[in-house]
Amino acid sequence: MHDVKEAATAPRGRIRAEYLGAGIAAALTLAAFLVPRIASEQWRSKLYAGSAPIFGNWLPHVGWGSVPAVAIALLVIGFGSAMAESLPWRRLLAVSWLTALAWAFALAMIDGWQRGFVARLTDGHEYLHEVPGVREIPAMLRGFSGRILDFQPDSWTTHVSGHPPGALLFFVLLDRIGVRGGGWAGLSCLVIGSSAIVAVAVTLRALGAEDRARKALPFLTIAPAAVWIAVSADAMFAGVTAWAVALLAVAIRRPWIAVGSGVLFGLGIYLSYGLVIMAVLAVAVLIAGRTTRPLLPAVLGALIVVVAFTVAGFWWLDGYHLVVQRYYQGIASERPYAYWVWANLAATVCAVGLATAGGLPSALRRPFDATALLVTAALCAILVADLSGLSKAETERIWLPFDLWLLAATAFLPRSTARAWLFLQALGTLVLAHTILTNW
Repeated sequence: MHDVKEAATAPRGRIRAEYLGAGIAAALTLAAFLVPRIASEQWRSKLYAGSAPIFGNWLPHVGWGSVPAVAIALLVIGFGSAMAESLPWRRLLAVSWLTALAWAFALAMIDGWQRGFVARLTDGHEYLHEVPGVREIPAMLRGFSGRILDFQPDSWTTHVSGHPPGALLFFVLLDRIGVRGGGWAGLSCLVIGSSAIVAVAVTLRALGAEDRARKALPFLTIAPAAVWIAVSADAMFAGVTAWAVALLAVAIRRPWIAVGSGVLFGLGIYLSYGLVIMAVLAVAVLIAGRTTRPLLPAVLGALIVVVAFTVAGFWWLDGYHLVVQRYYQGIASERPYAYWVWANLAATVCAVGLATAGGLPSALRRPFDATALLVTAALCAILVADLSGLSKAETERIWLPFDLWLLAATAFLPRSTARAWLFLQALGTLVLAHTILTNW
């Protein structure tokens, strides 16, 4: 219905907008890759990213995941849009989730089982490094803030110190229930992170935009972001907060469900400090739903989490102020803001693809469309995080919780060009996965 109306009004203008959006994004990304190549060695060394703007190193390679990844891409390009239109809703969600899982896993296997999956979360800077040292969870929570700053005998590793204790607690709990090692931790992050695409679709449908959800699902399924969904803890963060948004959307008709949404939002800010910006997505849902009824139960749900962590001995604001100090104790003090403030956006293009950039102009022209509101909110969240200066590099991973909502802009691409855009998405992802050895 949307396509018929839009095609009847200004199809040529829309097509120009799509190519303009994708062209600007492509030029930005190309510049971000070229500038470090032509800059001085001294300046380039301060980027601390061998394949800037992507955090990794140039290494053309293939792996046993290469053929399955190409096969999955071809199947989604050939049949994804048709299946998205015809399959019953629940079956569509199940198929999309399983396909997204397979896509992300195949991309990881391009780097190999050990290098591309198991070893990602066992690095000395990662969460699993600290898990054996957590003997008592209450003691860990009480003393967490005291170990955030660097250059102490018991300072937390880079990733643990850079996040609230909820992130470490997740992996500690996995260990306590017997889900141990990098493989199982990576699989947990992959399953939770890839479920975010289902949460996005559920949200859109709850806001009366099932047609938009069906159009976006093939793009969400083979999103370039899958390169970092397998395997990074930020994928798990994205899954938790995506379901927080989805439950809030469902709560528009069933307000009591908002308590669960609030609990997940609360957990989100104890997984990553930056996820407090997810409040922008929550506001967008309430505006799209034209109601504030879920707000109070959602706040109560979030307060349950805040009170629990506070009583346990961790005060969020203390942790935040200390982590800002820790941030500038490390390489962030050397990474040039003048480059990363725009190169971060190029890294985001790598995570969401040119199809998202192509659909963005049409989305931004529809401020009262529910899907467009979520896309705009995600873009605002990214810009706030970018301008803060607290996200210099690695944003293709760090901004996954926002990127997955930005991908909903693909719903504004015309059905007639869906296969071409899906091909472009898949091609870009496969080139990136085969030419850069990413750190996640």
